[in-house]
Amino acid sequence: MLGKWLALPVLLVGCAGMAHGADALRVKTDKGEIAGKLSDDGKVRVFLGVPYAAPPVGPLRWKPPEPAERWKDVRRAQSYGLHCMQVNLFADMKFHDAGESEDCLSLNVWTPKDVAAGSKLPVMVWIYGGGFAAGSTSEARQDGEAFAHKGVVLVSMNYRLNIFGFLATAALAAESPQHAAGNYGLMDQAAALQWVKRNAAAFGGDPNNITLFGESAGSASVSAQMASPMAKDTLAHAIGESGGAFFRTGLVFDSLAVTEKRDEAFAQDAMGKSTLPELRAMPAEALVKAVEGQKGTAVRFGPNVDGLFLPEPAPAIYAAGKQAHIPLLAGWVRDEGGPPSDAVTLSSYRETAGKTWGPRANNFLRVYRAGTDTEARRSAADYEADHFIAFSTWEWVEAQVKTGGAPVYRFHFEQPSPGGRYHPASSGVFHSSEIEYVFGNLPARPGAPWTEADHTLSEQMQSYWVNFAKTGNPNAPGLPEWPAYAAADGWQVMHLHAAPAAAADTTRERYDFLKTAVPVAAVR
Repeated sequence: MLGKWLALPVLLVGCAGMAHGADALRVKTDKGEIAGKLSDDGKVRVFLGVPYAAPPVGPLRWKPPEPAERWKDVRRAQSYGLHCMQVNLFADMKFHDAGESEDCLSLNVWTPKDVAAGSKLPVMVWIYGGGFAAGSTSEARQDGEAFAHKGVVLVSMNYRLNIFGFLATAALAAESPQHAAGNYGLMDQAAALQWVKRNAAAFGGDPNNITLFGESAGSASVSAQMASPMAKDTLAHAIGESGGAFFRTGLVFDSLAVTEKRDEAFAQDAMGKSTLPELRAMPAEALVKAVEGQKGTAVRFGPNVDGLFLPEPAPAIYAAGKQAHIPLLAGWVRDEGGPPSDAVTLSSYRETAGKTWGPRANNFLRVYRAGTDTEARRSAADYEADHFIAFSTWEWVEAQVKTGGAPVYRFHFEQPSPGGRYHPASSGVFHSSEIEYVFGNLPARPGAPWTEADHTLSEQMQSYWVNFAKTGNPNAPGLPEWPAYAAADGWQVMHLHAAPAAAADTTRERYDFLKTAVPVAAVR
């Protein structure tokens, strides 16, 4: 009996300790209190599926995001929110969540366990890619735990996609006080940034030190957020991985008038609907099916120059120096458009160049040089990469150098794929292949036989990204020196591979050539 009573204080102390731990996992946001969980190693607090805006459903479909409602009870934040409605486009996009919904405007936060509110850690906000048509924060390769281990508060958000995020019609513009339509997905991102600005301190983050970063459509989004009056004042730094809002081909930021005409035709032809009440009454699944069923249109809905989120085209905003004047780190991967193809020969390469460029073919072949079959394959792949997305990223980098008033750092990712279920070794340095390295999540790529060199490069890249988020400069003792990208230093580019090193740019003449014209046909 005495033993039982002696044990009681121990039990009570244990309970007290548990209560203290539970309190550490509760954070008060501006909309209510949330309860998170600890990472498996017990060193990171994780808050998942936190609403940052009202569900964009019913009458709120195709409207700018509205504030989330307040809640009274402690809200459980221990599992990802549902991903946004989308067409299944990319085989390697595997989500943790079990379903999708229009009610998808949630975000996630990873922060070190023992960091108190107001500690002013740097905050990094991630925007996923997927052509503005697909994606989710719940992909394993985008888990933010490794960043939290390095003293960062990491945030990722879902945003509306495809027809839900970017439909623009004259009727939508007419009901808008600003006569704008489309870009709802970009406005979702801006709303998430405003949420981070209001709530970062509660998670130990510095609301005045927010770095926005993203890949592909996410990178184009970063460049657009820097240009938008809705978001640019929230940012301290920006990182872009393969993409800029400077598209001349592919996913173009069209004018509102062009977008309205195209989208209205789609609504009538694909769905037989022409009025907003009819379109808003359609089940979300029916909208997805309509998009999916139209050949070539699954990725057709994207950003436009709406006059609200983007008052002008992004290139014009940057040229006038109206964008965020903040440090930028940006670049792309080597084989953005695919690896060199064995089908290309020197003869076929020159023939295709002649057909594509006509009287300017010699100028093209002067900058995309080839004297052998092997060189022809490499130059053809380089042009595909530039035509697809590298050139638009380069234009963004150049624009920020000219008018951004802050240091710019450029990279070229060159580590080949080691193989895996979705990206065999023959994939080369494929589009999006840097994501696992940046997030320190190499095991998230199924079946990849990673080497020590891959893990070392991942650690170095995380350090560069984190250093940049802290100070606007990626450099620190123990890392290869990364010079700023500037004419005075020969336009230095950091080449990220097994032995990272900076070198003067040797590709500038390609982009100076492409500035004059970009053809519709690809050289292949």
